[in-house]
Amino acid sequence: MSEFEFSRRLRLLKPAEFKRVFDHTELRGSTPHMLVLASANGQDHPRIGFVLAKKQIKHAVQRNRVKRLVRESFRLHQHQLPAADFVILARSGITELDNQQIREMIDALWFRLKRPTHGRAPNGKRKKRR
Repeated sequence: MSEFEFSRRLRLLKPAEFKRVFDHTELRGSTPHMLVLASANGQDHPRIGFVLAKKQIKHAVQRNRVKRLVRESFRLHQHQLPAADFVILARSGITELDNQQIREMIDALWFRLKRPTHGRAPNGKRKKRR
């Protein structure tokens, strides 16, 4: 069961790690309630970090619920995700969703982010067809 662990090595811990993802975003996925930014990390495993502002999610209970649901989904999908650092940003209105809706939303985002980038240049922009 240890292949589905969520150890310290799978987390973004330092401000510099978050800054690198914000400054050099290579992949991005979004919904009206959540934004996921990703940047290759040069390691053999993905890592995750959260930015859940009090301005967007007022109560700690709600912030913790969102983090718990996203962490659990990440733990289950970590072996299919690319070796990248993922930063999860919550948008207002996410607290209106129930647990199942949040799970489905983050699972759909993981699916989009692990898809191969066919027809895209390395910078993420579409290649021109001739």
